[in-house]
Amino acid sequence: MRSHLLNDTTAERYRRTATAAVERVADKLAATDRPFTGITPEQLAPTFDAIDLDRPLGDTTAALDELESVYLRDAVYFHHPRYLAHLNCPVVIPAVAAEAVLSAVNSSLDTWDQSAGATLIERRLIDWTASRIGFGASAGTRLETNADGVFTSGGSQSNLQALLLAREEAKATDSAKLRIFASECGHFSVQKSAKLLGLSPEAVIAIPCDNDKRMQTVALARELARCTSEGLVPMAVVATAGTTDFGSIDPLPEIAELCQLYGTWMHVDAAYGCGLLASRTRRHLLDGIERADSVTVDYHKSFFQPVSSSALLVRDGATLRHATYHADYLNPRRMAEERIPNQVDKSLQTTRRFDALKLWMTLRTMGADGVGELFDEVCDLAGDGWQLLAGDPRYDVVVRPSLSTLVFRYIPADVTSPALIDRANLYARKALFASGDAVVAGTKVGGKHYLKFTLLNPETTLTDIAAVLDLIAGHAEQYLGESLVHAS
Repeated sequence: MRSHLLNDTTAERYRRTATAAVERVADKLAATDRPFTGITPEQLAPTFDAIDLDRPLGDTTAALDELESVYLRDAVYFHHPRYLAHLNCPVVIPAVAAEAVLSAVNSSLDTWDQSAGATLIERRLIDWTASRIGFGASAGTRLETNADGVFTSGGSQSNLQALLLAREEAKATDSAKLRIFASECGHFSVQKSAKLLGLSPEAVIAIPCDNDKRMQTVALARELARCTSEGLVPMAVVATAGTTDFGSIDPLPEIAELCQLYGTWMHVDAAYGCGLLASRTRRHLLDGIERADSVTVDYHKSFFQPVSSSALLVRDGATLRHATYHADYLNPRRMAEERIPNQVDKSLQTTRRFDALKLWMTLRTMGADGVGELFDEVCDLAGDGWQLLAGDPRYDVVVRPSLSTLVFRYIPADVTSPALIDRANLYARKALFASGDAVVAGTKVGGKHYLKFTLLNPETTLTDIAAVLDLIAGHAEQYLGESLVHAS
């Protein structure tokens, strides 16, 4: 069994095995002609039920052969131009190369003695991102020079840690009085984080949005004033820079003014919109983010990185102390006094992958401008897609995109029943997924079912969008036709 361990004596076996795996994936990517096969859980489950995990195949080639039938054949491929569903991006090759390196070396980013070099790469990238945000420059009325942060597993963890810091900075003696203010279009992780932090069910106050799906600052000001007058404590305002459904960006400068007025922690969830940090043409859309106390970024969305690659940035690095715990066996207090850089001092996680290497390799190969150009391409495509939808009488499109998301629904000219139209849109999405020809997402707007394109693939074209719209209309019309026949 030792022959399977990666070490100096098995290096050549590792080379052959890794090459064989890469060739399998490369062949699959090259041959993929649709984003999904359409297989159902019921069809695939028996394959797994028949596998006895206590009887190994004993050979990597055989295991790769089996992997073809249990995973590669039916995987959902985000690189395909007609995958238009969720915030999943195709990944850049330098980052995939980094995955191979970091997995093989297997550094753990908790202490310096497990991750020399890797620790400094992560810290350098945190500094780089903080600089792109605007931390370290003039922020409001203060000059900040001690911004910091840490890589996380994703936006939900980053939001949780940000709100943990906000709770501790609020210094409230009665946690039941703490309140968090977030847009009604904000991410559900805000509510989940409040629960995990032991806050009351009423802790999160949803602020209504305007017609562009941006937080209404007038409503935010009203709620902040009301809560303060009632003796409640405004713990944090969560502004969103790229909502999941609409890609909308809250008015950050106005929110920053209100947070300063009330002494409230300002967190910006830029998990989606962080790609603007690398854009040469759209960076202004994030104006005001430099005044935040904390920022969530997901490189695995708009920086085209493999999952997972995310980070939490804070304007004042001292606030990260609220996540610090010193264990004698790992990071005793004397190490901090000796200025030994242990990343576990900043993180909610202990053992942690060297995910920062992916972004490092990307920037060192492509540069930030290269990443920004890719994100600009999909934002431009969304604008063209909006024009297409707005001019198509078959569809109602909700809002002009700020980033790369389009929310719309099929509206037949001769059907007036809202329930029937809802069912037609739901059917069209399911039928399209079952066909494997394209994958789109769905959501609700005003209680009605809508469809969603999340455009994160620069290879997707307007022709692809038009073709998928025709497919959706065809499935919806089929459903309506059959419904009318049954009704008669």
